[in-house]
Amino acid sequence: MTRVLVLYYSSYGHVRDLAQAEAEGARSVPGSHADLRRVPETVPDDIRAKAGFATDDTPLAAPADLEHYDAIILGTPTRFGMMAGQMKTFLDQAGGLWARNALVGKVGAVFASTGSQHGGHEATLLSTQIPLQHFGMLIAGMPYTFAGQTTAEAIIGGAPYGAGTIAGTDGSRTPTETDLAGARFQGARVARIAARLAGADLQAEAA
Repeated sequence: MTRVLVLYYSSYGHVRDLAQAEAEGARSVPGSHADLRRVPETVPDDIRAKAGFATDDTPLAAPADLEHYDAIILGTPTRFGMMAGQMKTFLDQAGGLWARNALVGKVGAVFASTGSQHGGHEATLLSTQIPLQHFGMLIAGMPYTFAGQTTAEAIIGGAPYGAGTIAGTDGSRTPTETDLAGARFQGARVARIAARLAGADLQAEAA
C-alpha cells in the first residue's frame, strides 16, 4: 500500500477544497491510501473569528508523522508571494527529520490558493518546493498533460509547478471545476510515482 499525505493550511476554505481533491486523486490509484491532515493554527481564536476564518475539523498533523508516508503533498495560501506562516512554522519543526535524512527519496508536491492571478501564485508554488528539496524529496509538478491549465477562457489557478486556484481579493471565488480537476490529476500523479518508486525499492531489496 502506497501512503500519501495531503497536508495543508487553509484560512477560508479554498486550500481545503483543493486538498480534498488532491486526496481523491491519490485514492483513485489502485493500491494507494491518502490521509488528509492540516497544520496547527497559530492565529488566536478571537482574531480568527474577526477575520471570518472558516472552521475546520480535519485532524491535525505533527512533523513526526511525515516520515511514515511515501509521498507528501503540501497545500498553502499565498502570503505576500510565499507560503503561509503556519505552514512554514510546521516545516521549521521538522529539523530532526532532516538531520536523519528521514524524507530523502520521498515524493513531494505543492498546491496553492492566491487572491489574484498575479499575486504571487507561481512564486508560492516554487518557493514551497524549496524546503522539500532540502529534505531530499523528489518534486512532482503538474505537467501540461493536464491540458486544463492552458485555457484562456476563464480565470484558473495552477501551473506546471502545481495545482492551484485564484480566490479573488475578497475570497469570494471558489475553486473552479478545472482547478479541482487539476488537483485530482496531481494527486493521482503523485500516488503513481510513489508507487513506482516503492516498487523499485522492493525489487532492489530482493536482488
